[in-house]
Amino acid sequence: MKIEIISGSPRPDSHTYKEALFIYNHFKTNTQHEVGLIDVRENPLPLLEKVWSSAEAAPEQFRSLAERMFAAQAFILVTPEYNGGYSPALKNLFDHFPKQVHKTFGIVTGSAGPMGGMRATQQLQLYINALFGIASPYMIVTPHVDKKFDAEGNLLDSSFQANVDTFTAEFLWLAEKVSV
Repeated sequence: MKIEIISGSPRPDSHTYKEALFIYNHFKTNTQHEVGLIDVRENPLPLLEKVWSSAEAAPEQFRSLAERMFAAQAFILVTPEYNGGYSPALKNLFDHFPKQVHKTFGIVTGSAGPMGGMRATQQLQLYINALFGIASPYMIVTPHVDKKFDAEGNLLDSSFQANVDTFTAEFLWLAEKVSV
């Protein structure tokens, strides 16, 4: 199965990018699936003017991104919480592509505060429904994300590993059932 992990923060020193990098490395090491990491900072899409219905319909500079988005069978969305919601850059990315029918989505949020992006998870669940995706009910909500990962995406708080393991097992169980 092809899984794309989307790092949704456009900030240069993003803490959630470090978390996305950790999740990417965790999936590469612990699963047999084909895993990619799409960073919105490396794909500066314009504000939505046109939805691309195929990879060929995307402008040349976004063709590779479009091919990955269309080929993905499942997504893991990693986002900070911005004013009680998820990243506008993450939404802009998905808004360029048509509905993601029957694709499984995992939700990973992070915040420097004690709630860990909980409000962003609630909004992402609604957005995933609008995309016709299927959200895994198991999420990773990461309070104090700025203290959990180093610059290379290594986990600094070993007590957090159990959350990641549960998320991984439940996300894969759902994604493997859906993508059959």
